[in-house]
Amino acid sequence: MSIDTESGHPHNPYRSPGPAAVPAKAVLEEAGELLRALAAPVRIAIVLQLRESPRCVHELVDALGVTQPLVSQHLRILKSAGVVHGERSGREVLYELVDDHLAHIVVDAVAHAEEG
Repeated sequence: MSIDTESGHPHNPYRSPGPAAVPAKAVLEEAGELLRALAAPVRIAIVLQLRESPRCVHELVDALGVTQPLVSQHLRILKSAGVVHGERSGREVLYELVDDHLAHIVVDAVAHAEEG
């Protein structure tokens, strides 16, 4: 961790140097919806799995040790929040993350939880 030479405090790359501008209400609401969609242990585990590679439902069931209906339910929530999208491949749907930003949110949250 680096030290800010002016203040003598640890440098925090996530903290802005001045007062933060408040985003538009619609942006804050969308961010809240996204965080709510990520706020379940099974959904966090799904995002971590999809971070590695696209997966179909049965692969997620095997990796997470939960039932197919539960995985499907959580995938629907993640899909409606724009976190994942699915593409049909024969009889199966292959799910993947919409973008890497979402994986970073989850990885950072898990790392923070492991530190505490």
